[in-house]
Amino acid sequence: MSALNDLKSQRRGLMVVLSSPSGAGKSTLTRLLLKENPDMAMSVSATTRPPRPGEVDGKDYIFVSKDRFAQLETDDEFLEHARVFDNFYGTPRGPVEAALQNGRDIVFDIDWQGAQQLTQAAADDLVKIFILPPNMRELEHRLKTRAQDSDTVIAKRMSKSEAEISHWAEYDYVIVNETLETALAELLTIVGAERMRRRRQPWLGAFVKSLISGG
Repeated sequence: MSALNDLKSQRRGLMVVLSSPSGAGKSTLTRLLLKENPDMAMSVSATTRPPRPGEVDGKDYIFVSKDRFAQLETDDEFLEHARVFDNFYGTPRGPVEAALQNGRDIVFDIDWQGAQQLTQAAADDLVKIFILPPNMRELEHRLKTRAQDSDTVIAKRMSKSEAEISHWAEYDYVIVNETLETALAELLTIVGAERMRRRRQPWLGAFVKSLISGG
């Protein structure tokens, strides 16, 4: 590794938040972002909801009881936490802080409530991206075709989507997911630009000093 690359590796990690109403494509875009960036890691949330078919404890979510979740909240072990429908979700503090210190980027698949709390806890490390559907008809179609929820749950998600979408202006970037390819390209562009922000590259001070001194 060259001296310059060695300096660049000292970059502080980035927290990338993706939020959207259910069915807008947030989970798919998150998966593709991680595929394109194998050095990134997914923040694994704790939740009180039961596992869905195929989900693995500790990988997809950390599945805990409501009593255990309440204890973790009391002990300030969450960077953010929220109630979504009848379940609770929270981001464990320790693994995220360790990753940022080691220059590793972390991706968050959370709602607007969680994004607000992360802004209060770690605004300088955060970039928030909101994913919108092209229209509400397509949103409902996507919810139905993924075949994860009952008609009752889908109706519940659709009724809540307008309230979720109303928080779009609280985000740094907004992507309209009409086609997955275009939305992914826009997402990758955002992440690349945010990594280059001066405040996230602490090595630049020493590098410029070396330039000025003739190094």
